[in-house]
Amino acid sequence: MLKKLLNDEAGFVISAELVLISTLLVLGLIVGLSEVQHAVVQELNDVGDAIGSVNQSYMYSGFSAKKSGGLGIKSFSRGSAFNDIGDDCDNNQCDITCDQPVAEQYAR
Repeated sequence: MLKKLLNDEAGFVISAELVLISTLLVLGLIVGLSEVQHAVVQELNDVGDAIGSVNQSYMYSGFSAKKSGGLGIKSFSRGSAFNDIGDDCDNNQCDITCDQPVAEQYAR
């Protein structure tokens, strides 16, 4: 019975093929998911650029109404204005830079 078990190779080739195919599939899946991640990050960067380029300035004028007969003011409202100035990192104006490598110093 032990001799029959050692000589039995049924299914060995199929198992080796499945290991090879599954290895290739996993490697392809990793590369594909990495590309999906880069595409999603790029699209979110585009959305951030679009939001950063919106001009949020506004202005409205005030009004006033005089009492009948022209003596005194019945009501008034002041106007307001806001001027949107570009932020530091709007539309990829920020550069991420790395410092030069520094050798480690040993404490004595």
